[in-house]
Formats: sequence, structure tokens, C-alpha cells
Amino acid sequence: MTYALVQALALAKSRQDIPAALDLLHPDMLLETPAFGTTAKGRAENERALRHFFASFPDYDVTLDGHASDGTTLACWGTARMTMTGGRFGVVPSGDRAELPVFIRFTFANGLIASERFFFDLSALCAQSGVSTDAVRRKVFGS
Repeated sequence: MTYALVQALALAKSRQDIPAALDLLHPDMLLETPAFGTTAKGRAENERALRHFFASFPDYDVTLDGHASDGTTLACWGTARMTMTGGRFGVVPSGDRAELPVFIRFTFANGLIASERFFFDLSALCAQSGVSTDAVRRKVFGS
């Protein structure tokens, strides 16, 4: 059941189908993306986070290649493909599509996804997008 939820979420996000993605999330869902230093808690914040993410990466697509679970937490790994666009990160991207290994940790509550922690290498994303990692880090983290 839990892996099926995660697969459905991956498909919804790959279609940029925000309503379908939100339907899979617990009302108190916590989304964390350490590479961007962002968190979103609850349905409204998760909707905003997804809208901002898809505005920056309109062709986002993820495939899950494997998973493991201890009965409480599900870890998945795979590949994300995405093209950085717009000015959200204070840089002008090349328009090249990045392909990155990802690792995602999920927890569940009441038959829904309660948390997602999405890990990827920001430097690899920046390098493949033709932008400075330092410039993006300054914009994202203010340092």
C-alpha cells in the first residue's frame, strides 16, 4: 500500500498534476527539500511549494528504481529529470535538462503520505543547468 501511494505521487508530480498529488497527502503533510532549504507543512503550503517547484522545473519527471521499508519509513531511490527555468534562483539557466540521482524518505499516517524528505545534489543540478552553485546557494540560503 505505501509503495503504491509513493508511485502514484511520483506519477502525479511527473504530470505536474497538483490536485492528484495533494489527494495522496495527509492534511499535516511535511515536505522537506534540504538542497533548497525549504519545508512545507499542511495542504496549503504543499500546494504553494509544488506550484513554485513546477514553475521552476516545468518538465519535472521522476522514476523510482528501488525502495526499502522498515514498516514505518519507506526509502526510495531513482532519477529526476528537470530543466531549470525562470529567475527563482537568481541565475539565468542554460535550458539544458538535468538528470540527477534522488533519494526520498517517506512516512505515512491514516493511509496517506505524512512526510517526504527529497534529497538530491544541488551542485549537480546547477552544473547541468549551466549556473553557479554559489550564486544559487546565496539566493536560496542568503549566504
